[in-house]
Amino acid sequence: MPLRAALAIACLLACALPAQARTVYRCVRAGTVSLATAPEPGSKCEAKEIPDDAVQTPNLWGNFGVFSGVLYEREQDGKKVYSTRKLPGSVPFLKFTVATPPGEPAHPGLGKIGKPRMDLFPKPFKAAAKKSGVPEAWLRAIAHAESGYDAKALSPKGAQGVMQLMPEVAKEYGVKDPYSASESIDAGARHLKALLKRYKNDLTLVAAAYNAGIGVVAKYKGVPPYAETRAYIDKVMALNARYREVLGPKPQRPADAVPVAASKGE
Repeated sequence: MPLRAALAIACLLACALPAQARTVYRCVRAGTVSLATAPEPGSKCEAKEIPDDAVQTPNLWGNFGVFSGVLYEREQDGKKVYSTRKLPGSVPFLKFTVATPPGEPAHPGLGKIGKPRMDLFPKPFKAAAKKSGVPEAWLRAIAHAESGYDAKALSPKGAQGVMQLMPEVAKEYGVKDPYSASESIDAGARHLKALLKRYKNDLTLVAAAYNAGIGVVAKYKGVPPYAETRAYIDKVMALNARYREVLGPKPQRPADAVPVAASKGE
């Protein structure tokens, strides 16, 4: 089993191919990022569940370009664990090179995602994020994907405003003017807060429910088999990464890794 776990994470890092459902830990320490099969001592680690039906193998690294590193093996709590950070007692297990997505087309047919737009509605987004506790990067990713920040947007299905709220959702959150940017953003933040609670901070399910509805996610017990919804999830995740880079702390880098220069022909 440990060998299978190691090969699975190695495949995630180097091959970017779908694999069995598993938990991978994204660990941050001193501005560096590593991936591991168990929480690393001394690092702040976040568990990332990768389901069998994932839209695509998620990018757990961030936007670091192409770099080479080593998958290390060590013993922790009596078990063999694997990590891309060289910790005491680690021995090299497998070398890898990985290209982290540059964030251009998020999915075939979506076109370019575009640059983060921090100049639009700065006060409403900051206020809604602070009030709801929903990260501003996630709020902006949804708004960017939904309406392109068009306060007067109206979808063929009836979704309205910056956050593209359906009339019944807007009514639930007491929205009086669905085309008011501040009202739409505030209600959208509260709706996302409820979805984050319902799905235990699983952003994939939150995005699926925001796009297709809670009932549809319940019906399919996860991401529905709709091309539109799966493409939407892809786009929102890519946008969230971009906004996190703009709004987050100082840029991180992969632990114990070196950048790989692109060849002149690329």
